[in-house]
Amino acid sequence: MNRPTDGGGPRRGPSLEIVRDGRRSGGSPATFPARADRREERAAGAPPGRGGTDAPQPSRQESPAAELRERTADLQRLKAEYDNYRKRVRRDRLAVREIAVANVLGKLLPVLDAVTEATGQGEVTGGFERVAEELRSELAALGLESFGTVGDSFDPFVHEAVSYRCTDAVERPTCTEILRPGYRVGDHLLRPAQVAVAEPPAGLREAGGTEG
Repeated sequence: MNRPTDGGGPRRGPSLEIVRDGRRSGGSPATFPARADRREERAAGAPPGRGGTDAPQPSRQESPAAELRERTADLQRLKAEYDNYRKRVRRDRLAVREIAVANVLGKLLPVLDAVTEATGQGEVTGGFERVAEELRSELAALGLESFGTVGDSFDPFVHEAVSYRCTDAVERPTCTEILRPGYRVGDHLLRPAQVAVAEPPAGLREAGGTEG
């Protein structure tokens, strides 16, 4: 009986491999140590493919801590800038308010002078007197302050000398008469006081300066 052939040659059956100690004899000998090493690495808990090296890994906690410090410093700078801006805005608002109030009160000074003069002459009585008192009260509430008193030392920055005379009765330039009061609002001078000034003779002034 003839056996069937494939391509003219005898048909071969499947090849047999001998397995010894859990290894196939048909495998490459060079792969056996590598597989054994991988098994040892897995048993020791080392990640496969890295050879079980003990190289220190970079700490992941340093980067968030540094970023947190940087963000905190940025927030502190931003808060300081905002506080300075808020103080500057508040200061500017107060300055604008003082300037506006000073401008309005400066326009009302002639009215106040007329009321003061009429009061001095006895022309403001009854209901008009109450109106005058209310006017002065409201202007004072807005910060209007009058100055100029007999006996004050003459100050050219706030006094305007209308008349001048020498006398032995004073030891320094002195306001002897207030012709028109001066007014200020805070640090804003609305109008200097018009005064009559008396000062000692030159010899007496020099003697007083030498003693001082």
